[in-house]
Amino acid sequence: MIKVFLVEDEAVIRRGIKNKIPWEAEGFEFAGEASDGELAYPLIRKTKPDIVITDIKMPFMDGLELASIIRKELPDTKIIILSGYNEFEYAKKAISIGVTDYELKPISSEKLLETIRKVGNMVREEQAQKQLLEKYRKDNQENLELEKARLFYALTDNSMSTAEILDWGRQLGLDLTASFYTVILLKIFPSQPGNTYQEHLVEKETAAEEFLGHQECIYYFKRWEEGWFLLVRSEDEEEFADLIQGLKKFLERLFPDDGSESLHYFGGIGKTVQRLGDVRQSFLSANRVFAARFFTRLNQIITEENLREKETAKKESEDLKDINISNMDRKLLEDFLKTGDAQEAEAFLDAYFEKIGVGNYSSLMFRQYLMVDMFFCVSKFLEGLGCSAQALRDKFGDVGEIQKRVHSTAQMTQYMKELFTEAIRLRDSLAQDKYSRLLEDAQQYVKQNYSNNEISLNMVASHVGISPSYFSTIFRQETGNTFIEYLTGLRMEKAKELLRCTNKKTSEIAYDVGYKDSHYFSYIFKKTQGVTPKDYRGERKESANP
Repeated sequence: MIKVFLVEDEAVIRRGIKNKIPWEAEGFEFAGEASDGELAYPLIRKTKPDIVITDIKMPFMDGLELASIIRKELPDTKIIILSGYNEFEYAKKAISIGVTDYELKPISSEKLLETIRKVGNMVREEQAQKQLLEKYRKDNQENLELEKARLFYALTDNSMSTAEILDWGRQLGLDLTASFYTVILLKIFPSQPGNTYQEHLVEKETAAEEFLGHQECIYYFKRWEEGWFLLVRSEDEEEFADLIQGLKKFLERLFPDDGSESLHYFGGIGKTVQRLGDVRQSFLSANRVFAARFFTRLNQIITEENLREKETAKKESEDLKDINISNMDRKLLEDFLKTGDAQEAEAFLDAYFEKIGVGNYSSLMFRQYLMVDMFFCVSKFLEGLGCSAQALRDKFGDVGEIQKRVHSTAQMTQYMKELFTEAIRLRDSLAQDKYSRLLEDAQQYVKQNYSNNEISLNMVASHVGISPSYFSTIFRQETGNTFIEYLTGLRMEKAKELLRCTNKKTSEIAYDVGYKDSHYFSYIFKKTQGVTPKDYRGERKESANP
């Protein structure tokens, strides 16, 4: 019901209005009353009425002053002024404040009820529009997430000025001002690489996003298969420490250390910076730590300092017989090739070479051995994907070419970083071809089920067997539209066809194309087509009968 609050200093008039109008029968709730503006204000703040009826001439705080305060604090509340003063200045002041209606005393109950009904209809219409807008916003949450991702990528590549970033953030409802900024890269993943969709994984990710969504000082977006990018804003070290402690405790509860979990998590905390323009430095720092998940214990969130503390001093030796070949872990390389990101290749290989022992590279024989081993590892991986290693040889040469590239440690490391980056690019290219076929299946599924009002991105992602976030990414890349844009476009085309070729009612067509609420269907139709369904049908009839 629509709530109404009455402010009137004359008790007889106040009782008359309160008792003579059948509030509930008319769809209203009498929310409260007061004898002047000063007494009314705290009650209005508490009850948040939809309509306030107030006398203009009252002691302590008059109706115009009260109306002015209400308009600032509760801008959606409608105000009806009752005045015994038929003076232009009062009416002019009421209009400038934004009063909804201005009625002269004395006024009959019938006339006042007519005014309240009119204003009540305005409230209902605005509430209905807000509900439609909120539903539209929720349906298009996917677009908002993509915009957030673009914003944070701009933050990490310094492609925009601080002023532009702040303005973009405000447009997305994000306040990016703070004294300190820290990037955290966080990921939840299966124990076995390659399993891209698990219901259990989606449940954990949903729980994590629900937790992150309640943290006022943490903004995040999903880096699709690479996990989350968290931007932590804080005012001092103590606040940041509390935020990290809270995140750690949440993850410990989500992943109990009892051996029952088939999933793991890992987080890399970047260095803290004081300027928004330096967030890239924090991101690069976090990326180095995040790459260490291939080398260190999982189910933890650590900093670069933590990582250094865990490193064990290695004996440097120039003699090949003293080299510990066991440090050359093929599984680490294979796991990275399966699940790593091209942007991580440099940080991963730096950590891998560090694990082997930098002192060992002074041996030319060892460098050759290492490079040949890594080259064969990459070749085997690509062949396992059904990709000919010839593409790799065309760009990097065969094994014999390696001897020409190993005159120094710097040449060796640069060669391997380029090799691994190219291998991951080829992996992703093959995956793209695979997902093109997968998207054909998804689009066919949507065409067959668009009339189901329960169809969603999650449902379609589950049908094709990948995580919703990754499905969203590849769908946008392949089609140029978000999933909801594609679904809405398909529904609108079907709706136009029905409007042109049948005499069905708008409510029936709404149901046929997947909308339970015909009002929402009409809202979406006008928003996307520029006219209402009724006007669209009328235009088509006119063009068919010139």
